[in-house]
Amino acid sequence: MRAAFITGKQDIDIRDVPTPEPDAGQVRIRVEYVGICGSDLHYYFEGANGAFVVREPLVPGHELSGRIDLDPTGEWPSGTPVTVHPATFGTPVAAYAESPHLWPGGAYLGSASTWPHTQGALAEQILVDRGMVRVLPTTLPVARAVLAEPLAVAMHGLAKAGSVDGATVLVTGSGPIGLLAVAAAVAAGAAEVHATDVLSGPLERARAVGATRTFDVTVEQPPADAYDIVLECSGVAASVSAALRAARPAGAVVQVGMVPNEPRPMNLAPFIAKEVTYSGTFRFADEIDAAVRLLDAEPGIERVVTHTIEADDVVSAFETARDSQSSGKVVVAVWPTD
Repeated sequence: MRAAFITGKQDIDIRDVPTPEPDAGQVRIRVEYVGICGSDLHYYFEGANGAFVVREPLVPGHELSGRIDLDPTGEWPSGTPVTVHPATFGTPVAAYAESPHLWPGGAYLGSASTWPHTQGALAEQILVDRGMVRVLPTTLPVARAVLAEPLAVAMHGLAKAGSVDGATVLVTGSGPIGLLAVAAAVAAGAAEVHATDVLSGPLERARAVGATRTFDVTVEQPPADAYDIVLECSGVAASVSAALRAARPAGAVVQVGMVPNEPRPMNLAPFIAKEVTYSGTFRFADEIDAAVRLLDAEPGIERVVTHTIEADDVVSAFETARDSQSSGKVVVAVWPTD
């Protein structure tokens, strides 16, 4: 079989490797689609994702959909359509037993945070633990199901804010996660969902998935004290300050976008004066199940995908995904059947 390996900064190649054989408790999946995430871009263009440096050839990718290739138990026939929860959880901690994604010692597909690295999904076939498999509804196309993991990230962030029904919501940053946050907020019953960005392309895509108003923050800021919930999806310090400014008194701001692990200047005065609840969010626990149901119920969420590129042209896929003006979610077609 073939797999794509990142070996360093802007160095990726497709290699022939042995087809893996599942151990007890594992299944083999024939990968059809893999979404390119921000962490994948960092690994390819920088050779590292923050402090996590590529120290051995790394197969990227944690957003995937495909079909069962081999289930040794026979429970799932070959060809069963699936997506995958990409996490294996670490050592349980009683103080936050209901947040397994925060337990120490966990792993994530396509990550250099572990040693040896946890190899990812940008391969024709992968092995995963049975508990990671999510069988798809018969009405959900495998191609759309590749959005389950990033949609789960957005839905987890939304859940941190509390009830969305009837709320006014602002999403700052209209990259792929921001777009999915807009779609999730609309589906959750928000009265109004607005979005910001610095580029026209992302703002156009935000309107396509349900934003009723958008702001190009290079020329216009969203109003102050106006939103029940703000989902900050950019990770930019200036945007964090804008999010705190936009939240109403006693409102909620959820930090969905990853920020650099270093000091950055931001204005916390509104956070204090308005008694804003400011929450962090990291990946997700089990929201991928709700994400699968939402993708099945709302086909229009698939508009987030702007490019599907064949695996043989994987460098082009990464280059396209970096161009946020022209691309939303970029998906690699590894072994497509839809």
